[in-house]
Amino acid sequence: MEPAIDFSCHDHRLVLLASGQRRRDLLLDWIDGARHSLDLLFYDVADDASGVAVRDALVAAARRGVAVRLVVDGFGMRDIADAEGFFGPLRAAGGTAFAFNARFGRRYLIRNHQKIVIADGARAIIGGANIADDYFSDAPGAWRDLWLTVEGAAVAGLATYYEAIFGWMKRKSPNLRSLADLVARASTTEGPLQWQFSAPWPRHTPWPSGLIRDLWSAREIDLVAAYFSPSAAMLRRLERIARDGGQVRLLTPAKSDNDTTIAAARHSYHQLLDAGVDIWEYERTKMHTKLVVIDDAVHIGSSNFDFRSLFLNLEVMLRIEDAGVAARLRQWVRGELAQARAITPELHARRDTLWQRTLWALANFLVTSMDYTVSRRLNLPLGDDD
Repeated sequence: MEPAIDFSCHDHRLVLLASGQRRRDLLLDWIDGARHSLDLLFYDVADDASGVAVRDALVAAARRGVAVRLVVDGFGMRDIADAEGFFGPLRAAGGTAFAFNARFGRRYLIRNHQKIVIADGARAIIGGANIADDYFSDAPGAWRDLWLTVEGAAVAGLATYYEAIFGWMKRKSPNLRSLADLVARASTTEGPLQWQFSAPWPRHTPWPSGLIRDLWSAREIDLVAAYFSPSAAMLRRLERIARDGGQVRLLTPAKSDNDTTIAAARHSYHQLLDAGVDIWEYERTKMHTKLVVIDDAVHIGSSNFDFRSLFLNLEVMLRIEDAGVAARLRQWVRGELAQARAITPELHARRDTLWQRTLWALANFLVTSMDYTVSRRLNLPLGDDD
């Protein structure tokens, strides 16, 4: 198993987990060791060996008196054929489990894409990995992803946010304005560790706003994005940094269960390469990582670098301002680049046929306007990469 990266930052202990097996072992260990409370919020939980193991551990925790709350996005429950049968044992043991289901209309656009675990209000997990065999394995074909554990005073802010978002989701008629206000209040903009959340309301977008503030003065960027299809303004900002002599390195997937998202990313390659951005595609396995290192600041959590994550989904990101942490994670990114293929202007030109450009443009429209599950079903062809 790939070793965890353990480091201290401003009286906090942080541990980076890139190994799927380590993520599985850690989560089960935390659940088994919980004494008072367990709060979980995930986009996707699967009815497979890993999902059942986590569910059964939560059942055991509830039976010994731990207050257990689990929320899963309604779209993300696609891997559970019988939700009542799957969650029933947890509810019978005294735990709480429910699906976040947006109604049709404006709220239909909202997805809970967050991944949060809080144990006893004292330690937390955030990141991109869901609860499923593909995320909890290091075998060929499994998802490449990250979790970050946090222990220290900052966990209290995440626990306060969970309490607020849990209450909002349980309302009979939750509305966008109250959600936006909740997200704005929970987000922080000061200190070395800052929780930055996002929700679909134009006046309150703390996570992308914080990212944009860092980009204004950026000189060196390492961007690892499982889904890359940002707004035109965000693309122009990355291009300007590269044109002004800054260094921008972008790592996106070459493999996925949703080739439409890869095609959408390639839609922007030409202009990025022309500006001097260095691009790689990760080839070892499917990539689901979400990480941005901007100078001495790190952004890590659940958000992809696409329009949906930046402006529509519920997302959780942690901004860490620390030169040592940034350097450590840049070193980790270098290891990922060693397992990736450099996208040169010549390679991209060979791919850039009229047919492929049309598919890339269509893919970009789909992933910026529809839920990931919809674009996954379409799975547009990528064409010949050689």
